[in-house]
Parts: sequence; C-alpha cells; structure tokens
Amino acid sequence: MSAKPSAVNSFLLPIFTLAQRELVRFFRQRNRVVGALAQPLIFWVLFGAAFTETFKPPPAFEGMSYREYFFPGTIVMILLFTAIFSTISIIEDRREGFLQSVLVAPVSRLSMVLGKILGGTLLAVLQGLLFLFIGWLSGIPLSPGVLLAVIGMMFLIGFALTGLGFLIAWRMDSTQGFHAIMSVFLLPMWLLSGALFPADGVPSWLGWIMRLDPLTYGMSAFRHVMYSRESIPGLPSLGLSLAITAAFAVITVGASTLMAGTRSTGDLH
Repeated sequence: MSAKPSAVNSFLLPIFTLAQRELVRFFRQRNRVVGALAQPLIFWVLFGAAFTETFKPPPAFEGMSYREYFFPGTIVMILLFTAIFSTISIIEDRREGFLQSVLVAPVSRLSMVLGKILGGTLLAVLQGLLFLFIGWLSGIPLSPGVLLAVIGMMFLIGFALTGLGFLIAWRMDSTQGFHAIMSVFLLPMWLLSGALFPADGVPSWLGWIMRLDPLTYGMSAFRHVMYSRESIPGLPSLGLSLAITAAFAVITVGASTLMAGTRSTGDLH
C-alpha cells in the first residue's frame, strides 16, 4: 500500500519543484517583470488611441470601443509572450548543465515537461491578472463570476502556449533562433487569431488561415467568457472553442513529452 503514495510523490514532486524554480527565476529578474507588462500596455494604449475613431465594430460588438475590443487580445498577447519566453529557460538550462542533470535523474519525462509548462503557465496567468486589474481601473467591467471564468481560460490558453514553446525550444541551441521563430511564426499566429481585428470583412483566403489558427479558438473562448455570452455571431461557438483549445494543449504537451523522451546531441553537451 505504501508504494502508491511513493509513486505519486515521485511524479508530483518534480513538477512542483520545476514550476517553483521558474517562478523564483522570473521574479529575480526584475527587467522581465517590467518588460512582460510594459510592451502589451503600450500596445493597448497606442492602438486603442489610434483606432478609436476608425474602428467600426461588427454587429456582435456594437457600441464597443476599440480599446475595449482589443483588451482581450492584449491579455492573450501577454499569455503568448510570457509563456513562450519562459521556455527560453530550456536553452539556458542546457547551457548551464541543469537540463542534463534533470534528464539523468530518476524522474519521468512527463513530470519534467509538466513542471516546466506549469511554471510558465503560472507566470502567464499572474501577469494576465495584473493587466486585468489595470483594465478594471480603466473601466473594463469585470464581475467576480466573469473573473473566475477568465482566470480559468487564461490558464488553459497559457498551458497550451507554454507547451508549444517547450516543443519549439527543446531542439534549439540558441536564443537567436528562438526569437526568429517568434517573429515569423508565433507573432503572426497571435495577429491572425482575431485579437487585433475581427474576422468579419477580411478576404476569404485570410479568413481560412484564421480558421486554421488554433489560437483563434482560444481567443474566441476568451471573448465568450469575458463578455458572458454563449454565442457571438462571427466567432466559433464556446463549446467548439474550448474543445479545440483543450485539444491543442493536450497535443502540445504530448508532443513535448515524446520529444523530451528522445535524445539529441544538444542534451549531451
């Protein structure tokens, strides 16, 4: 009977230890704390001011200012940047030799993957909460029920995006290569998710690309829970959005675990 608690502890302990390490590392680097919030805040303020007069909301968002429309997209940008950049620590850990010590430790690869992803997800949610507070001070309505739903949605999106970041960073040997992928792949994924502009009125070919973007469904689910609406014309349904976002999270974590189970030359350096 004592083997079961021991097995559970040996699985959970590495998860919480690695997650705690990510949190401690982040808060010791104060420039990361400031930078992670400053850039999205600047985007929100500047874009909100620039497009307020020209933004014509579709019928589903009638009467909404561009700043309010862009607010959920800014939070998803925070989740994306924080989750992705937190996985850069994988490259740094390989250089410092910490990753090699984890790989030879008697812990499952799934525990290691979940620990790194959980740490990045918690960082993303914490910074998203700070921006939610800024939005509330600016007049964005947030009831306690909506806040709980938004936190849950932020965790799901952050978990999926951190899993994607882990998948990309695992084979990387340099942070420069990681930043290149961020510029040509991850940032466009956010731009085409409906965070910056609605899908209504875009060319048909661009609309198809937006439908194929998995983050589109995370963005759609986030708008549903934030506006407390089960159905928003022009957006995928809440059920479909949640299902695809959850599947995206499972796929990225599963692929990361499989990749972490294969040895690469970088693991031996």
